[in-house]
Amino acid sequence: MNITDIRIRLAAKESRLHALASVTFDDAFVVHDIRLMEGDNGLFAVMPCKKMSDGSYRDIAHPLNADARRELTDAIASAYISFREKKFAE
Repeated sequence: MNITDIRIRLAAKESRLHALASVTFDDAFVVHDIRLMEGDNGLFAVMPCKKMSDGSYRDIAHPLNADARRELTDAIASAYISFREKKFAE
């Protein structure tokens, strides 16, 4: 599946959360509320999840391997940086 669109919403306040992303694949499938977080090793994507009855969390949708996760994180981080540069250049 190819990423065909990424929409970025900046986080409301300064924190480890930088933005929320909606990512469209093949102009046919979208995943909303992917969080772009700042970690010790840079930006990373956190997939949408739900809280289970035992208090743990489970991803609703997620990449199946490390390469797919890296590609998704890189695409969202790139879109975030471009969006932020355009927004603050105004």
